[in-house]
Amino acid sequence: MQGVILPGNSTVDFDEFEVPKPGHGQVLVRMKASSICGSDIRAIYRAHLGKGPEGYRPGTIAGHEPCGQVVEVGPGCRRSRVGDRVVIYHINGCGVCDECRKGYMIGCHDEHRAAYGWQRDGGHAPYLLAEEATCIRLPDSLSYIDGALCACGFGTAYEALRRMQVGGRDRLLITGLGPVGLAAAMLGRALGAGPIVGTDVSEDRRRLARELGLVDHAFAAGGSALENILDVTAGRGCEAAIDCSGAAPARLTALEGTREWGRCAFVGEGGDVGFEVSKLLIHKQITLFGSWVTSLNHLEELVERLDRWDVHPEATCTHRLTIDRAAEAYDLADKGQAGKVCIVFDE
Repeated sequence: MQGVILPGNSTVDFDEFEVPKPGHGQVLVRMKASSICGSDIRAIYRAHLGKGPEGYRPGTIAGHEPCGQVVEVGPGCRRSRVGDRVVIYHINGCGVCDECRKGYMIGCHDEHRAAYGWQRDGGHAPYLLAEEATCIRLPDSLSYIDGALCACGFGTAYEALRRMQVGGRDRLLITGLGPVGLAAAMLGRALGAGPIVGTDVSEDRRRLARELGLVDHAFAAGGSALENILDVTAGRGCEAAIDCSGAAPARLTALEGTREWGRCAFVGEGGDVGFEVSKLLIHKQITLFGSWVTSLNHLEELVERLDRWDVHPEATCTHRLTIDRAAEAYDLADKGQAGKVCIVFDE
């Protein structure tokens, strides 16, 4: 089979791979959808910048947001069956450390920890070898693209909203309306938050958020953004805010736009931020969360709730391309103007 690899110079290459055979506790999954994450662009596609958990093993098949159907089950598997539709939690940890035992395999520090698409082969190929423990059943009501988008982006947004206990009492501010920001808006709406206010430097992304009905207000980042946020919240700000951009000015706007006694979360990766701690954090009595991806348990909870809520992440996917157009898909994602970009396979 042909798989996508990322040389690290803003290009895509293909290589030939054997279709893997599942070992003990493993399943072979035929890929149906495998979306592109901003972390792929930031830490692998442009250059191999990542270290440790974000280090890319050269020659690894890319794609850490995979979803597909089980076609072969290895010995020792207890719940997987051929034909199962599955979302794949994108890190396989050691399974026995404190973080893994809590379901947060993202935080595993063991040397054998491996993320799909980073240190072990991911979803940008017709087949993926997965650990049964990382597979989550995908309900029939959800599409394979719905599932792929849950695997990282929607899971990341859900974890932060869950930790902030966002609900009907809250106005929600989102800085950065890329794929994770759109996910936060969609899930915030489902949780009952409103009005929902978003900011982004891209007019295309602001327009998409409005057209999808995910935000009540979408303002250009910078300039008068804070003034506009305060204007639509009676001068108070939002009870909950989340930065999905990773940009220092947007992180500052998220804090500035958080109401006194409110909650703010940073999920956008990279960069830094500087602010007056007393003025923006201590005196406003704000709780600031750092939130990294999600847990296996909470991803399973998210998938179950999407089924119950009849909410479909696929609505945020603006581009669906076949694997032979992977270079175009990564270029679209790199430009930062689109919603989610997904590589899709034949049904």
